[in-house]
Parts: sequence; structure tokens; C-alpha cells
Amino acid sequence: MFHHVKDLQFNARVSRPDPRFANLLLEQFGGENGELAAAMQYFTQAFGAKQPHPDKYDMLMDIATEEFSHLEIVGATIQMLLKGVNGDLKDAAEQSEIMVAMNGKAAKESVIHAALSANPQFPIITGGGPTPRNSQGIPWCASYINSNGDLTVDLRTNLASESRAKLVYEHLMKFTDDPYIHETLLFLMTREVTHYKMFEAALESIQPNFPPGVLAADPRYLQNVYNLSDGTVRGPWNEGEIKGMGKAFIYIENPLQQVKDTEGQTKLSRDFGKELKATEKLDKEMSAAKSEEVKQAEPKGVAQWSTY
Repeated sequence: MFHHVKDLQFNARVSRPDPRFANLLLEQFGGENGELAAAMQYFTQAFGAKQPHPDKYDMLMDIATEEFSHLEIVGATIQMLLKGVNGDLKDAAEQSEIMVAMNGKAAKESVIHAALSANPQFPIITGGGPTPRNSQGIPWCASYINSNGDLTVDLRTNLASESRAKLVYEHLMKFTDDPYIHETLLFLMTREVTHYKMFEAALESIQPNFPPGVLAADPRYLQNVYNLSDGTVRGPWNEGEIKGMGKAFIYIENPLQQVKDTEGQTKLSRDFGKELKATEKLDKEMSAAKSEEVKQAEPKGVAQWSTY
């Protein structure tokens, strides 16, 4: 159940109309890294988490709801940036705010040009209001959402989503000198960092959380890293211990020769029988544990989502 409060979470303000920046800001309204995508992603992920991880369900719903509130902030800012473009442009051009922005009546055509050249669909098709499209006029798409049904995978996806959204806000700040908009974007950018740390803590609280999914990695192929480019640099990603796994990377200097020698990894020089049996046993244990985790969380008898 949602209850809408008309006051914004942050007091969004703008100093003057700016249709070009309004169009850029659409990226965070209906773009793939925007607030609508984030809200729908966390909202969707929450359903699968309800039974096995009710605490994470609560977190995901809270953050999804906050993302909807950020969508409202972005939409409100876009609308304020279009003052003088929406409605009766001629009348609006007589107002002092648009006069200051456009340097007089003679520049009325420039505000029209600015709105049209930024994205013709924006002022024509939508009447200049915020719409679930990105800054290029491409409609919002459900393919922007990642929900894999495994909470550890979803949380890792969310870490990347928050990182990308933060970066978009950083870039947007470069294209406006309005101090009020900077304040709004800084608030929204900072909340991405907070959400990142929340998802990070949630992931850490699920143990074990690696590898993602249920099945363990095949020990025959796990440790190999291949020299597949000239001048490969050695580092902790291809030498030393594989973090948290008690195994070391094996650097294959000549991958082509290794493939030939092993006949496409089918004839290895080492016997992995013991490790394979251990992996098979672990797969069965993890499969049973994951399945039981969900079954135990499901209510007996009539299914009921809420308890009133």
C-alpha cells in the first residue's frame, strides 16, 4: 500500500528555465540508469525475496519506494526547467523569468529552438512534460530491469546500478551552472552512495554468498587464467591466491598450446577425481539447503502475503 505525500523528499528548485538541461535530465527519468529503472528493479526483486529473506524484502521495498520519490524530484525539476516552454509560450515569454533567461523578446525563437533541437519529441509529442523516455527520446523499456531470482546476484547487480546512476549524476552536474539544480543533483547522487552501502551490507549478511547461484565451480577449470593478449600485465587478478577460495591462480602463458596439449581441456595432466567428488557432494548439499530455505519460509495452507 502506497500513500503519496505531495511534499518532495528534497526541496527541488531551479533558478531559471533551461529546456536543454531539462532534456538531459530525462536520462534520469526514463533512461536505463535512471530512477524509474531503479525503482522497478528493486520493486521486482523484492517479490522473490519475501519468503526466504523477509528482512531483505523490507529493504528492497524501502529503497524502491525512495527511488520513486527520486523520480518525482527529477520530474518536478524537469517541469520547472520548462517554465516558459509549456503551455502558452507567447504569454510565458512575457514573464520576467523567461525574459531574463532569454535576454528579451527577440530571443523568444531561441527558447523554441533550444527545446526542439535538444529532442524534437520532447516538446512536440509530450507537450514538454516529463515522460518515461531518455534524453534521445527512446521510450523506457523493461529490459533495463535485472531481476534474476537469486538475491545474491540481484544485490551485486544493484551495486553496479547504483554506481552507474551516481556517475550519471556526476556528468549531469557538468552541464548546468544553476546552484539550486546542483544541490538537487548532489542530494540524489549521495543517496546512490547510501543505497550502495545498504546493498553491500545486505549481501555480506547472506552467507554463503559466493559463488552466485547454487552450483560450485568445476575445479578442473577454476584456477586457470589465460594470456590472451600481447604484453599482459601480471597482478592479483592473474597471480597469487584466489581471494577467499584457498587456491592460487595458474597462469597459462601459451593458451593455444595448452588447448592442443589437453585436446580442448578433455585430457588434463592432473587427476581431479577427489575434487570433483567433493564438488558433487557440495552441489547436492547446497541444492537441498537452498530448496529447503524457500520451502520452510512458505506459509502452510492458504497463502497470505500480509498479516493484518
